[in-house]
Amino acid sequence: MKYFEKILIANRGEIAIRVMRGCRELGIETATIYSTPDKNALHVKYADEAFHVGEAHPSTSYLNKERIIDIARKSGAEAVHPGYGFLAENHEFARLCTEEGLVFIGPRWEAIRAMGSKIVAKTMMRDAGVPVVPGTSGGVSTTAAATKVAEDIGYPVIVKASAGGGGIGMQIAEDEAALAEAVSAGQRIAESAFGDPTVFVEKYLLKPRHIEFQVLGDNYRNLIHLYDRECSIQRRHQKLVEEAPSPIMTPELQEEMSEAALTVARTAGYTNAGSVEFLYAGGNFYFMEMNTRLQVEHTITEFITGIDLVKQQIAIAAGEDLALEQKDVHPRGHAIECRINAEDPLNNYTADPGKIVRYRSPGGPGIRVDSGVHVGYMIPPYYDSMISKLCAWGNDREEAIMRMRRAIYEYVVIGVKTTLPLHYALMHNKQFIEGHTHTHFLREEHIAKNLQRYIAEEEARMKTLAASLRQGKEIAAISAAVKVYLKNTKK
Repeated sequence: MKYFEKILIANRGEIAIRVMRGCRELGIETATIYSTPDKNALHVKYADEAFHVGEAHPSTSYLNKERIIDIARKSGAEAVHPGYGFLAENHEFARLCTEEGLVFIGPRWEAIRAMGSKIVAKTMMRDAGVPVVPGTSGGVSTTAAATKVAEDIGYPVIVKASAGGGGIGMQIAEDEAALAEAVSAGQRIAESAFGDPTVFVEKYLLKPRHIEFQVLGDNYRNLIHLYDRECSIQRRHQKLVEEAPSPIMTPELQEEMSEAALTVARTAGYTNAGSVEFLYAGGNFYFMEMNTRLQVEHTITEFITGIDLVKQQIAIAAGEDLALEQKDVHPRGHAIECRINAEDPLNNYTADPGKIVRYRSPGGPGIRVDSGVHVGYMIPPYYDSMISKLCAWGNDREEAIMRMRRAIYEYVVIGVKTTLPLHYALMHNKQFIEGHTHTHFLREEHIAKNLQRYIAEEEARMKTLAASLRQGKEIAAISAAVKVYLKNTKK
């Protein structure tokens, strides 16, 4: 069914291409935007139309609300899909689209605004009976107020930006002396990053798991969940590996958490696709926040349910009823997503922008690669350093892990440092294999310290491959690469 004639995708990279693929399958024309350094990007070539939006800095391009609205009108688009990041959770942009007669493919702007404030969201959910992490009921502006809360709930505590996301501005305090600096630093970062210095204080949970539930709601109060994902493998409070379902999920826990997730969505009057995020520790779960957009890791939910979330988003935005009831959703197997970023895991995950001189993505049974790069592509320093989302599906978790291992050794990226060796190490880590993960896993398992051998062998493999490719001996290069990995696996 063709819900719109044309949609503007107000984003870049792999998510822009992902949305365009859904549109193409629905017979919908696409327009997109690009900044000056993105003029030759893959999403520009994939779209039916592409419009220059501004210079490199996001404030002049992908965050330029008025310019994007103007492009939408000029392109003849009826709707705007924001992808994730940039303006996806900006309630002002969503409201502006509505006022200009454009359909915003996402939740109502009022829901984005309510869930965009962690303080407002937490208060709403506490009132609705959803468990929340102990902490302040509102923002704090002084160290004295923060100290009073910390004394009541006990150290350690974490200071968070109310308007924040992606872990930006989070500060952990082990005692009163550290709390003063945490509040000051948190306010400073929150003001700079989000234009709102409001921070709040919560109990810092030791070794929690990060579990989220995917929800879908239409404009007629129909609401379902698409089960859970675990996102505990993180660096700098940002996700690196996700899997569905969580290794600890039981039928009883799933029922309890999914009902809480639906309560959150109902309370917010939520429509379209969203994710309700929880922390799980000590046998209890706590509402953390709601992401009012399509998640990066939506891919693994699609793998286990067979449901195309982008198509669902478009249908809901077009005014359709949900095509599914809860009884129609039957998860199957296990899926894992590894975020392949151009960054150095041995140097605090510092981004490594640059030119990709050789690229070959993996394939085969149960493998999905969502990417916006190609040979010769220059990864710009202005945006997220993601190269791709590498996903593996198996009949069970063991098969998914083995397929991910196989996909990683097939993956070739020459020209920039990547997180591929990190993921290879993770897929061989005993604690990960047994499902014993938590949000501090990378640091406490000392994964980075164990990467020297993997990275050395990866660099040797890539040098062999690059040299052979220059000589036109691609088959020999692939054979050499396989031998290195087989040798590594036997250790």
